[in-house]
Amino acid sequence: MPHTQLNQEALDQLFLAAHTHNAWTDRPVTDGLLHRLYDTLRMGPTSANSCPARIVFVKSNDAKEKLLPALMEGNRAKVMAAPVTAIIGYDLHFYDKLGKLFPNAPDAPSWFNGDEKTAFTNAFRNGTLQGAYLIIAARALGLDCGPMSGFDNAKVDELFFAGTSVRSNFICSLGYGDPKGGYPRNPRLSFWEACRIE
Repeated sequence: MPHTQLNQEALDQLFLAAHTHNAWTDRPVTDGLLHRLYDTLRMGPTSANSCPARIVFVKSNDAKEKLLPALMEGNRAKVMAAPVTAIIGYDLHFYDKLGKLFPNAPDAPSWFNGDEKTAFTNAFRNGTLQGAYLIIAARALGLDCGPMSGFDNAKVDELFFAGTSVRSNFICSLGYGDPKGGYPRNPRLSFWEACRIE
C-alpha cells in the first residue's frame, strides 16, 4: 500500500508546533498509555533489529524520590511535577537477544559479543534512535515531552540499573504540558547551514 504524506495538523503535532515542556498539568498518564507508547516506539528501525533500548518509567512518588538526587538542581522540580519521567537506557549486551530479534542471521551475536567497542557503539547509537522514537511516538499519542540530559548518569545507573549491562542515556518527562510554563521556540539552523546535496 503506498504511503501518503501526513497532513499539516499531524506534522505540527509531531514537529512544527511541538515544544519541550517544563511545566505540567495534573492530568495523569495511565499505565495502559505507557504500554501503548512502548508498543509504538519499538517498531522503529534499529540496525540488525537490535532494539537495545531499556526504559524505566519513573511514575510513583517513591521512584521520583529515588531519581531526585541524580538530577541537576534546575531539573528537580519539573521532574517531580511530571506525571512520568522515562529513563532511556541502552543494553550493552543487546546481542543476547538477537537470536529472537534477528533470526535470519544465526551468527549475529558474534558480530558484537567479542568486541566491546563495537557493541557499545551499536548499543548507544540504536538506543538513542529508540529514545527519539519515544519522543515522536509520545507526541503522536497526545503526550508532551521534556527530554533532558541534566543528570548524573553514573548515579542513575547505580540507582536503577545496578548489576545489569544497561547504562542510562537521557531522560524524558512525559505528560500533558502546561503552556504557561513554556518558553518561546528557539531558532533552528536553516537547510543550507546544516545540509548539502551532492
